[in-house]
Amino acid sequence: MSASPAVLMRLVASAFTVAEKAGAIVRKVLHSGELGIVEKTGANDLQTLADRLAQQSICASLSRSFPKITIIGEEDLPPEEIKEDLIESGHSEEILQKTCPAEYRDLKEEELVVWVDPLDGTKEYTEGLLDNVTVLIGIAYEGRAIAGVIHQPFYNYQLGAGASLGRTMWGIPGLGAFGFQLQEVPGDRRIVTTTRSHSNKQVTDCVDAMEPHEVIRVGGAGNKIIQLVEGKASAYVFASPGCKKWDTCAPEALLHAVGGKLTDMHGNAYCYNANVKHMNSAGVLATLRNHEYYVSRVPQSVLQALKSD
Repeated sequence: MSASPAVLMRLVASAFTVAEKAGAIVRKVLHSGELGIVEKTGANDLQTLADRLAQQSICASLSRSFPKITIIGEEDLPPEEIKEDLIESGHSEEILQKTCPAEYRDLKEEELVVWVDPLDGTKEYTEGLLDNVTVLIGIAYEGRAIAGVIHQPFYNYQLGAGASLGRTMWGIPGLGAFGFQLQEVPGDRRIVTTTRSHSNKQVTDCVDAMEPHEVIRVGGAGNKIIQLVEGKASAYVFASPGCKKWDTCAPEALLHAVGGKLTDMHGNAYCYNANVKHMNSAGVLATLRNHEYYVSRVPQSVLQALKSD
């Protein structure tokens, strides 16, 4: 192993432990029973104490170790002194042992943008649908999602008291994805996963146009991408604005690392530069395989309603 790992590998190795720390915070807030829920834009757009503390922990921890990166978090929080017990300075030794893809080996801190969703699936979190909840840390370079960490704080929670909770998966296109077993839906089945709480006629019309054998409605963008890579769904179809860049950056990188694809409903890639608008205005279409089929099925009415960025 070389004397000093590439910046990208060090950042992903830190993001791994930082995401796990955020997961511990998310579990602790739930256990306390004091969620501190506030509505942001309405009853389907919530923020809790867990969102706030997890974001403070992630952003402060990463910026302390990597002062020159740009970090964009979902929650609009006032600047304040971060308590020392929220800081995570560790890293995954296992990730540092991996070889950085050649194209990313010489990247500098200041060239990287980190998109953070401290608690994806907040509504489900408040309703006890804990397997829908993820912590998302995505890393972008020149507008492309090049690395992603997805942590599930409540993985295994159905096993009851005493179960070891949480798991973390990560991926870098050109290197691979780790922390889960890649599985695919059998080739002759089309299972579409879509939104649980943000549906409308346009969303359901588009799902129907895919001619699915089955439709799953769950919360959280990170959770839906996990369904794709674990063989529970063939496509994630959301024909509406609503998803933001911090929802899709980490999941897109993980999906690309296993040969999948995430685009808008037109089949165009999203851009993750620091100065882009946060909303994914033209919806989200993600697949592990056969992306072109799903793009080809999107109704004309949907394409007209959703303009590409």
